Amino acid sequence: MKKISLYIVSFALLSLSSCGLFELDNKDEPSATIQGEVIDAESGAPVLTDQGSEGIRVRLLELSYGENVQPNPDFFCKPDGTFQNTKIFGGTYNIRVDGPFIPLLREDDRGTPLADETQTKEISDLTKVTFEVQPFLNIEWVGEPQIINGKVRAQVRVTRGVSEDDFRAKIEPMGGYNSNFQDVTDIQLFVSYSSSVGYRARDERWSSKIEYAGSAFSGLLGEIVTIESVGAIPSGRAVFVRAAARINYDTPKGSGTRRWNYNEAKQVLVP
Repeated sequence: MKKISLYIVSFALLSLSSCGLFELDNKDEPSATIQGEVIDAESGAPVLTDQGSEGIRVRLLELSYGENVQPNPDFFCKPDGTFQNTKIFGGTYNIRVDGPFIPLLREDDRGTPLADETQTKEISDLTKVTFEVQPFLNIEWVGEPQIINGKVRAQVRVTRGVSEDDFRAKIEPMGGYNSNFQDVTDIQLFVSYSSSVGYRARDERWSSKIEYAGSAFSGLLGEIVTIESVGAIPSGRAVFVRAAARINYDTPKGSGTRRWNYNEAKQVLVP
């Protein structure tokens, strides 16, 4: 009886093998590369971001498979506003970025397209792409960050990257508009040992924030704002700092993710 059982198992395995179950997958590995950058349409400056899901999201949709195709796994820009993916199958893709700027793809409540500034490209070998966007805010250093009693004290200036009228003209037709969308909700001072300092690479012992209710920040637009870290950073350490601010609007619409606009990182030495 045991011999008969062994014969049956052996026959089943041979049958599966002949069906190709154990054949090697000879499909080529994805080898096409996309490199991109996101810049301010007005100034040409890079749109600085966070390295993570709060930063600029890149979404690729391969169009070769028809209308029901699912997007490729999302990835994110580097802090300097550039992105790269070296593991893509060659093909025609719709390329979209979402971040702290006027959405490139805008639709009304019924899904009717209002504007589509995404890009469709054939990606093969090395493909480069540039997106020109309208950032919600601009954050700039005023002078150099100072160390006082082990804390970082910095001054920043926050201005709008897109006028209130232009913002409303482009966002209101999408439906559900609220006048509080343009309110600046907070300014953050991120501190870290990492040069990729930001929300995802911050040291909570020292990073700080100033929150604003409603339109309280409106009078501070264009003015100098002072923000100071918390705790005391150990003497002799070098840390990186960045400031960030955001408005009360999520991108993509309905995602619940309100993304910060950033300034460039600076390194400071704690004496």
